[in-house]
Amino acid sequence: MRRYAAILSLALMLGVAPLAVRADSLQTLIHPGDQIGVLVYGDQTLTQNVMVLTDGTIEFPLVGRVPVGGKTPSQAASLLETRLHAYVRHPVVTVSIVTLGQPNVLVLGDVKTPGKYQLRSDAKLTDAIAAAGGIANPNGALPPARVADSSGKVTEVSLEELLQRGNTSLDIHLAEGTVVYVPGAVHFTVSVAGAVDHPGEIQVNEGDRISMAIAKAGDSQSAQTDLNHVRLIRNGPNGTQTTTEVNLYKAIKGGDSSVDVALQKGDVIYVPQGAKHSDIFGGLGSGLLYFLTRLVPIPF
Repeated sequence: MRRYAAILSLALMLGVAPLAVRADSLQTLIHPGDQIGVLVYGDQTLTQNVMVLTDGTIEFPLVGRVPVGGKTPSQAASLLETRLHAYVRHPVVTVSIVTLGQPNVLVLGDVKTPGKYQLRSDAKLTDAIAAAGGIANPNGALPPARVADSSGKVTEVSLEELLQRGNTSLDIHLAEGTVVYVPGAVHFTVSVAGAVDHPGEIQVNEGDRISMAIAKAGDSQSAQTDLNHVRLIRNGPNGTQTTTEVNLYKAIKGGDSSVDVALQKGDVIYVPQGAKHSDIFGGLGSGLLYFLTRLVPIPF
């Protein structure tokens, strides 16, 4: 199935017309916009190609509207046989997908190439985002995507759960006229002071951690930062101020990423001066560079 979908997607991208698909063996589901072939053995008047409507039904002679969307071709054939039984003696029906529909989907927001894309009929949210080049700014926490269908109904989908944690149950199907909006990451500033190259206000993304703020402020050899005793100063909701000492070196040495606290708006990070990086890391160079390669996933 996956290989076929990849081949079909490539064919559509190259402008090659896909061949008629006998989908029974592939167990492909029928979707709105697909053209299906219905063969009723012994009755040429009922054998025909029909288009699946936007509500997932087909209009078929004698029996009227038949819901086939979301069914496999064999399931659709069984349903048609049941419906035709009142009009045809011992009906034998086969169904195949002749042509996959290609719904137009508009993808907007924080993607690399926003625009309208023609996808396959079984396309999901991740297909639309991939068609638009992927998330433009993958750093930090990903805000929920908003998916509006052709009727205007809006569904919010957690991109953190879908893309970062692999919860594929959130990868919803898209139909003709769907609009996908991917909000950009939330930005705010924190203050970084002490033994860094460029102390001051640093812009970070929601979900960024202390290590990212220090890296953005500069952690060169000359700064001689002491990662054992980084202090995080944070204002609480009731106006109280708390100071927490964070041992980022422990996170590096022991692989404890929980030590690297997620930042909040208005945080102040103080980095004391200590021994040279070469003394701390045994010649590994910049401490934060080594830290980020160990603990911060590199987006692809």
